[in-house]
Amino acid sequence: MTIAKADFIEGIAKGMAVLESFDTERQRLNATLAAERAGLTRAAARRHLLTLTHLGYLETDGSYFWMAPKVLRFSGSYLASSRLPRALQPTLNRLAAQTGESFSAVVLDGEEVVIVARSGSYGAPSRVLAYGLHLGARLPAHATSTGHVLLAGLNAAQLTQWLKGRSLPRLTPHTVTQARALRSVLARVRKDDCGYASEEHELGVQALAVPLRDMQGHTVAALNVVLSGGSHTQVTLRRDMLPILFEAAREVRSLL
Repeated sequence: MTIAKADFIEGIAKGMAVLESFDTERQRLNATLAAERAGLTRAAARRHLLTLTHLGYLETDGSYFWMAPKVLRFSGSYLASSRLPRALQPTLNRLAAQTGESFSAVVLDGEEVVIVARSGSYGAPSRVLAYGLHLGARLPAHATSTGHVLLAGLNAAQLTQWLKGRSLPRLTPHTVTQARALRSVLARVRKDDCGYASEEHELGVQALAVPLRDMQGHTVAALNVVLSGGSHTQVTLRRDMLPILFEAAREVRSLL
């Protein structure tokens, strides 16, 4: 969405940039680091950090700052009010109980995908993934099965715009880092109507995803199953899980 310049509040944008500079790689920031990440001067970043701390969204020891529990108000309000997570949760829980695996519903947000609903694992406890599979976790779109499915749902102009000026970081030796190669992957995803990623964002992790479409045929989210340990081949994963994912996608379509 674009707005008139007169309607744009630059102070809010800068404050949000400071908040967004905190992530799993940098959980604690000082003013210098926050300034680098948010694209601000050190003095401006310091003022925003102090203001956010005063409002209760950050905590500090006087030198470094980190997120306070109050920031969960945003995610809590989204999960409570958004129809998508509430509509999908029963299906995710059923799939996990049926298979003993972990399932997630994911949406595209810029260069990343965000988990908006997920099941628990009803089988043997799985190891904790480096990138995490918690609600709100953000993963690189170019290196995930759900990202491939969601990018494949863009039209040609939208995909070109998404790729324009964007780097595709190498996270493992298997990560696709070239735009042309990614386009080839997405073409295959469109043909198969599903996406498979093996060790592209984390070694030992495989995932299979399908699009979740509304009644108008628009891809609004992606549903995936994630397995760790590398014990499944692509052939067996597709054979065992793809029918389950496709059926679940058909089941929830009228709810989206």
